[in-house]
Amino acid sequence: MLTQRCGWTFAGLAAISVVGAALTGIFAWAGPPGGDQAHSTWSTYLGNPDASHYSSLDQINRSNVKDLQVAWTYNAGSDRPYEFNPIIVGRTMYVLAQSTSLVALDATTGRQLWVYHSKDVPLMEMHRGVNFWQSQDGSDQRLLIAFNNHLEAIDAKTGELIKTFGTDGAVDLREGLGRDPKTMVQIQSATPGEVFGNLIILGSSTGEEYGSPPGDIRAYDVRTGKMVWIFHTIPHPGELGYDTWPKGTWKTAGGTNCWGEMSLDVQRGIIYIPTGAPVYDFYGADRKGNNLFADCLLALDARTGKLIWYYQLVHHDLWDYDATAAPQILTIRRNGQEIPIVAQATKQGFLYVFNRVTGKPIWPIEERKVPKSTVAGEQSSPTQPFPTKPAPFARQKFTVADLDPYILTPQDRERWKKVVEGAVNTGLFTPAGMTDTIEMPGNHGGANWGMTASDPASATMYVYSMDLPAILKLENRLPPYLWEIPMDAPPLKRGHAIYHFYCERCHGLDHEGAPPAIPSLVNAPSNFGENMIKSVVHNGYKDMPAFPDLYDTLLNDLVNYLAQPVPANAAAEEEPTEPAPPPGTVAPPKRFWSGYGLEPAIISPPWSYLTAYNLNDGTIRWKVNVGDSPAATLQGLSGEGLMMPRNGPVVTAGGLIFIATRDEGKLHAFDQQTGKELWSFDMPAASEGIPSVYEVDGREFLVVCATSAKMKEIPRDGPPPPTNEKIERSYIAFALPNAVAAKR
Repeated sequence: MLTQRCGWTFAGLAAISVVGAALTGIFAWAGPPGGDQAHSTWSTYLGNPDASHYSSLDQINRSNVKDLQVAWTYNAGSDRPYEFNPIIVGRTMYVLAQSTSLVALDATTGRQLWVYHSKDVPLMEMHRGVNFWQSQDGSDQRLLIAFNNHLEAIDAKTGELIKTFGTDGAVDLREGLGRDPKTMVQIQSATPGEVFGNLIILGSSTGEEYGSPPGDIRAYDVRTGKMVWIFHTIPHPGELGYDTWPKGTWKTAGGTNCWGEMSLDVQRGIIYIPTGAPVYDFYGADRKGNNLFADCLLALDARTGKLIWYYQLVHHDLWDYDATAAPQILTIRRNGQEIPIVAQATKQGFLYVFNRVTGKPIWPIEERKVPKSTVAGEQSSPTQPFPTKPAPFARQKFTVADLDPYILTPQDRERWKKVVEGAVNTGLFTPAGMTDTIEMPGNHGGANWGMTASDPASATMYVYSMDLPAILKLENRLPPYLWEIPMDAPPLKRGHAIYHFYCERCHGLDHEGAPPAIPSLVNAPSNFGENMIKSVVHNGYKDMPAFPDLYDTLLNDLVNYLAQPVPANAAAEEEPTEPAPPPGTVAPPKRFWSGYGLEPAIISPPWSYLTAYNLNDGTIRWKVNVGDSPAATLQGLSGEGLMMPRNGPVVTAGGLIFIATRDEGKLHAFDQQTGKELWSFDMPAASEGIPSVYEVDGREFLVVCATSAKMKEIPRDGPPPPTNEKIERSYIAFALPNAVAAKR
C-alpha cells in the first residue's frame, strides 16, 4: 500500500518483469559495468537512458589526457548562449546553433550537413538537448524537440519536418491538461525527457507564478504524436494524494513539474522522475497540505504511466527546492548482496538513496522538526525528511561568520553584516517571512540540473554542487495587474510603475540585481538591446518568469525607463501607489511574493565542489573545488570554485571526469580516484552545459558547447562598461593526436 512518505504497489512491481520481458531485444540495458554497448555511444541526452553521464570509452585516459587537442570547431553562428548536450548517432552529431536551429554535423570534422529552423522559435529559447528515435530496422529516424510549447518531429537524415506527426509536424503541449490552452504562457521544458520504445516521456516547465499550469508527466507516440498516457502530478479526485491539497485545487494549482532530468531503467521499464515545487514557490496558504506529488522522486511504469512508488523529499515546499538533477541508477554491494539503487541529489544539499525496485531507503531517513512559518494563514509542515546517510554535499547554514572576506569591500561587508544579523535565521527549512529570511542552501544552490553523474563499475556517484545563500522576504501586495499602471501618466512614470510592479523585487530599487544570478539592469537597453529585453520579459528566460500581459506600449515604456540614469537616491524614491481596481472589477485576494534573493558573492569560498560518493557504504571518497571564479582571481585567489555554475560532469572508463565551466570558460579533467586535476583547456567562450563523449572510426572525441560569455568580474558599483568584444560561440571537439590514439 502506498503511503504519504513512501510506498509501492504490488501490481506495479509485478508489471516490471512483464515490461522487461516484452522489451527484450529492443533495448540494451544501461546497467552492468565494463565497456557495455549501452554506454559506448552518446545518442541520447546525458549519454544513456540511465542519465549517468558515463562513457565506457577509454582511449582518452589518465596517462594521455595531457595530449588532448582541438580536433575541430563549429561556429554556432548565433548571438545567444545555449546549454546544449550534443547527441551523436553513427557519424552524425546534432546540436543547437544558428539562431536556435537544429543542426546536423559530421561528427569527425564539424562540417554542417543540414539546418532545421522551426517557425515557432521565439527570440529567447533555451534547450539542453534533443531526443532521437529510430524504428527497429533503422529506416525511420526522428529527432524530437519542443519549440515554443510545441513538440516537433524532424527527419534525422534530411532535417525536414515530418508532417504526419501531430498536426502538420507538431503537437501543441498546452492541450490535454484540463485547462484552457490560451491561459498558458509556457509549458515545455528545456530538458528533452526520455524515449522508451515508441514513446517519448516529457516533463514540463510551467513557470513559477500564480496561475501557472500543472506539471503533469505525459507520454506521446513518437510516430503519430498522440498522447498515450498522463500522470497527474496534482492528483484529481479519486487519485492517490488528492487529500494532500485543499479540495478542488487541482483545477487551479500549478507547478509540481519535472523541468529537470529523468532516468530510465530500461530492463525493468521503470522511469524515475524528480518533481519540483508547487506554485507559488515561497507561499502556500492557498495550497495547505503536503502537496503530492510536488518535490517527489517518482517511479513510474514507463509503458503505462502507473505509479510504482514515490518518496516526497520536501513537504509543502516554501523554498523552491525543486528536485532537478538526474536520479542516478546503480547497483551496490551491501552485506554480500547486490542491490539495485537510485540516488537523488537535491537543492538542499542532501543525497537520498533508495532501492530502485521497492522504494525502500537504503539508509534510514528521519522526519525531524523544522522551523514554523510566521506568516498569517500559512501552515508549514512541522517536519521534513533528513537522510542519516550519506553526509550532505553542500553547506546548510549561513551566518555572519560565513561572510566573504575577500570579494566584498569593507563597506559592503559591514552592510551585509547588518543584514545577516537582522535576518531570521533558524536553520535549514526556515520559511520565508515578512522580514529578511536566510535560506541556505538558496533556491538555486546545492545540486541543480545536470550536476550528477556516476560510474557503474565502482558504484561511485559524483555530485557537482554550489554553496549559494539566498535572502528571502515576502511582500504583501496585489499581483501586477494592468489596472495598477497609471496609463494617464507620462511614459517615464509609467515605465517606473512597470519596473516597480514587475521587476523591482528581483532586480532591486537601484536596478543592480545580484550578478551573476540576477543581472544588473543599469543601462540595460545598451547592454542587452531593446529586442532582447522585450523577448525576455514576454517569454521568460532561465529562472525569470514570463510576463506576457505587458503589451508593446508598456514594454516600450519599460525600455525607455531603463535607458535613463538611475537616480542616486533611488532607494528613497516614493513607490508608485497601488490604485483600487476599476469599478465593477473584482479584485483578487492579496498574495505574497518574494524575489529569489540569490546572493552568490557574499559567502566565503569555496563556492563550488565536486563530491565523490562510494554508495556501497554511503561515504564520501573525496571532495574538491572546481574552477576559478574571475572575481576571486582579481583578488589573487585560485582554486576556490565558481560562484554559480550551470554545468555538469561526464565520467569515462579512462578514469577521468570532465567538466566544462561557466564564467571562466575552461574544460577541466579530474582523476576519478583522487579528484586531482590533471589537465585544463582555456576555451574561447564559457560553457553552460554538459560535454558529450563518442567514438567514430576508432577515435574517441569529447565535444563541448561553448557559447556563453566569460565573466570578467562581479560588479560592485553597477555593471561593467559596455564592450564590443565579440564572443566566439562554438562547439569544440577534442581528441588525441592520431599518432597518440594509434598507440592504444
